[in-house]
Amino acid sequence: MNDDALLAALGERITSLSPELIDLRRDLHAHPELSREETRTTDAVAACLETAGVAVRRLPGTGLVADLGAPEPTHRVALRADMDALPVTERSGLEWASRTEGVCHACGHDVHVAALVGALTALRGVEDSLTERGIAVRAVVQAAEEVMPGGALEAIEAGVLEGVDTIFAVHCDPSIDVGEVGLREGPLTAASDQLVVSLHGRGGHTSRPQLTEDLVYALAKVVTDVPAVLGRRLDPRTGAALVWGTVQAGRVANVIPSTGECRGTLRMLDAESWLTVGPLLEEIVHGVVQPYGVQAKVERLRGVPPVVNTADGISALRRAALASHVRPVPTAQSLGGEDFAWYLEHCHGAMARLGTRTPGGPTYDLHQGDLVVDERAVAHGARLLATAAVVRGLDARRAVSEDDA
Repeated sequence: MNDDALLAALGERITSLSPELIDLRRDLHAHPELSREETRTTDAVAACLETAGVAVRRLPGTGLVADLGAPEPTHRVALRADMDALPVTERSGLEWASRTEGVCHACGHDVHVAALVGALTALRGVEDSLTERGIAVRAVVQAAEEVMPGGALEAIEAGVLEGVDTIFAVHCDPSIDVGEVGLREGPLTAASDQLVVSLHGRGGHTSRPQLTEDLVYALAKVVTDVPAVLGRRLDPRTGAALVWGTVQAGRVANVIPSTGECRGTLRMLDAESWLTVGPLLEEIVHGVVQPYGVQAKVERLRGVPPVVNTADGISALRRAALASHVRPVPTAQSLGGEDFAWYLEHCHGAMARLGTRTPGGPTYDLHQGDLVVDERAVAHGARLLATAAVVRGLDARRAVSEDDA
């Protein structure tokens, strides 16, 4: 079949697979697993791919890799999905809501997995055509995207990028309508770290604060003043945002505690500033607490760099979207973090924002228990990934032919 017929065949296969993919997504959604605990999810994906005739290789711990297409390809394209859920209680009220207390797929990773399974299953049906064109496709289903610095590093260490030229992924975006996909060349996400500031001081009775090192008051100043000072010491163009998620100190009303801490995330649009901000952060924290006599310890868990989409990767995704009857729309760089960034430090590629909002319906937010996605996004994601793999492979084939000429 010619190239156009090949792309059309992929679309038809994914359309026919759509009910099965939604069933898979609902099953995964009902049985979410936290980072590095995704045993059932790995087994379910492996069973689907093996039923489709695709051999899989298990990664250490959880996750898997599967290959198809040309054994000695002109171009190998990887398609990646993450599969871990979040420690969040689901409040969607759906029939297939999480059955695991305090855990749910509040980031759409169940959609990512189902889309990847659909893409690879459809590609398996046209494998002979891929082999004829020198195209190989590798599926990477990784663990632990939600914990820094991310399971992508472990997958890379296990060899998932060996021989890979380009890698693609999608990420659910509930601010974009289903049937649309957000594309952006260059930085798509931000650098992101976890930050813990621990304070230690002489506690005592709240009636005699002058005899103590008032740790709670100092901690409150850290929470409010450190982000404020950081914003005045950094160039605003770095896009820095320090936001606290937890603050803990003391247990009773009339005792000034001797320990306390706050935990949050530091996110930056500018990768170079992210690499060098550490000493400034230490200086600001110690300067803020100095008047209160407490001791401060700053722990910065290095997270992920920004996802930086390459021009050729976005070009392939844009053409794949048009061929898949999905409308490409521009999207802005966000302050979210994504460990897909680690893959792009080794090869070309791009991540697309997959629209999951029902047109005219409510706009949900990620990492919230009430998240609901329009399930038509599963088939859109599957077709986009499968088509992008073929489009990118065909581009590489043409480039080789032109070089030979």
